Amino acid sequence: MVNAALQAAPAAAAGGARIGIQGVSHWFGSASAPLQVLDDIDLEVAPGEFVALLGPSGCGKSTLLRLVAGLEPATAGRLTQDGAPITHPDPSRIVVFQDPTLYPWRSVRDNVALGLQARGVLKTQGHRVDEALQRVGLSDFAKAFPHQLSGGMAQRVALARALVNDPRLLVLDEPLGKLDSLTRIAMQSELVALWQRSGFSTLLVTHDVEEALFLANRVIVLSDRPARVVAELTVDLPYPRHRGHPRLAELRHEALRHLGLDASW
Repeated sequence: MVNAALQAAPAAAAGGARIGIQGVSHWFGSASAPLQVLDDIDLEVAPGEFVALLGPSGCGKSTLLRLVAGLEPATAGRLTQDGAPITHPDPSRIVVFQDPTLYPWRSVRDNVALGLQARGVLKTQGHRVDEALQRVGLSDFAKAFPHQLSGGMAQRVALARALVNDPRLLVLDEPLGKLDSLTRIAMQSELVALWQRSGFSTLLVTHDVEEALFLANRVIVLSDRPARVVAELTVDLPYPRHRGHPRLAELRHEALRHLGLDASW
């Protein structure tokens, strides 16, 4: 799936993963009482591209992220990274959830170091922890503990914990959903800056139409459960973006129309 939005991907994008989702359907429950959550999803994320998934609550967006991350297998269809099947979790695909899930007894630096420690490479690659903290602007808080951080700072620690692994795909499941509105706006700009500097591919789930359009090259609109792709919106604006741009207002109305929520706009 190639389109003009890919031209907006950062120059460093060569390190990003190419993700293929072909004919993916998924069910929960038992054979006698199946619950279908995904219905024949086809999607490709190009190297270095930022793609947002937008859809009603409970439609299956987060389930699709779990399949892409390799946390569980799809019932039907095929998921690939750079042409190879996705069959299990891998350090090249890192998930950041809505809750930062920091260990309260570990310092900021020790929380960020978890991935390297688990892989047994912390002694030789510990410098990457400091680099990740610098990238999210938390070098001065390396010795702090989670209870001493604001919500936005805690989420930046979670991002640093992901970045320390040099991911080729960052999978974001409503990572800003619990932040207050002002912190969320600031973190959106920080997230774009991190993506542009690092060149990883990004797949984001959000319920926020404005957030999806502000961040992504493409916005994929999904239906109610079982989720199907009902629209693909190309956000043909350069970065940095201005939230008051008339093109964003047009795209917002189009996204809301596909979601059946445009009557009041």
